[in-house]
Amino acid sequence: MRIAVIGNGIVGTCCAAWLQRDGHHVTFVDPRGPAEATSFGNAGSLSPSACLPVGMPGMWRKVPRWLLDPLGPLAIRWWYAPLVAPWIARFLRASDRAEVVRIATALRGLLAPIFDCYEPLLQRANGMGLMKRSGCLYVYSGEEAARQWAWGMNLRRSLGVELRDIGEEELAELEPDLRGRFRFGILAPENGSTTDPAAFTRCLYAQCVKDDAEAVRARVTGFRLADGGVRALELDNGETLQTDGVVLAGGAWSAQLANRLGPRIPLETQRGYHVTVESNNLALRHTVMAVEHNIMVNPMRMGLRLAGSVEFAGLHAAPDYRRAQILLERGREMFPHLDTTRTSEWMGHRPCLPDSLPVIGRAPRADNAWFAFGHGHVGMCGAASTGREIANLVAGRAPQLDLAPFAPTRFGRA
Repeated sequence: MRIAVIGNGIVGTCCAAWLQRDGHHVTFVDPRGPAEATSFGNAGSLSPSACLPVGMPGMWRKVPRWLLDPLGPLAIRWWYAPLVAPWIARFLRASDRAEVVRIATALRGLLAPIFDCYEPLLQRANGMGLMKRSGCLYVYSGEEAARQWAWGMNLRRSLGVELRDIGEEELAELEPDLRGRFRFGILAPENGSTTDPAAFTRCLYAQCVKDDAEAVRARVTGFRLADGGVRALELDNGETLQTDGVVLAGGAWSAQLANRLGPRIPLETQRGYHVTVESNNLALRHTVMAVEHNIMVNPMRMGLRLAGSVEFAGLHAAPDYRRAQILLERGREMFPHLDTTRTSEWMGHRPCLPDSLPVIGRAPRADNAWFAFGHGHVGMCGAASTGREIANLVAGRAPQLDLAPFAPTRFGRA
């Protein structure tokens, strides 16, 4: 089959690579080059443990205080508040304990096979050196502070995530640069990361092109449907692209097209920022999640990346790089000896649904269209298993995961 893949970030690229393994001819359709949007600047985590949703029990109590601080962990531009308010309400409803257990169970199923799903793609692309499996350290100022997050960690354990408590002395032995600021940790030894998310994505994309994938630099504006399926894509350059099937993996830009093929999907962009300290003088061996700071720290080949924070302001507002500077200040607090003479800043659009689960499944109004978007904070983590499942659906094979929690129809009828 000729399959058009809308989106050439990490999710679209993995979908294409898995489809090619079944012999399909793939055409990427995206106005940007590969990994020029969200996949360029994410935190690079490859974490089977990252199965907790963003909305956790009791979060509703913290939201008003966060919103009063324009540079806090959650910010909404004042003019965007009326637009995002219904999404926030659904997000908070999904944060009660029963829902969080359901969501975490589904996410664990998606993330557990990260390495099994990436390795065949990376081996073919000679990209195994871009992935490391050195584990992740969740670090705290002390054991008492860690107890505040114990419910979530215990939920992870109940879902089969391997976690090991690390005392102050062992933590300092594992990561000497953490000495003094952090006195307790939890090691997730199964976790890994990439040394360069953009290079990681482009490596897989380049192999797709070597395997005869085509690329069309254009934006899809609509579909031509007939006989219950998509027969062609309408492009912003006035041309059409004939196809036997389509995978919509356009990240935060997917909603308008998805709504033409099914019920309205409440997709939002959580704008995330990073600072990369190019003059990094630390010697971290693990990815570090500083839970109290809500910052992911990942040593990469271009420097030390600090990523975190959530901002709601839509797809078109200019970045507020004060939020990136807050990340840098937190990094200096965590590592007083960090050399920050050379840094770079970035903002990207995480595609998020209010229940923190992506949409993976067939489009309700077209029998040859499939959705693969909305991965939020776990796009790099869930892309390869999403690609495998999309290939299974296209081939008519039984999925290897329970895809019911990710159904495109879960927010309403077509």
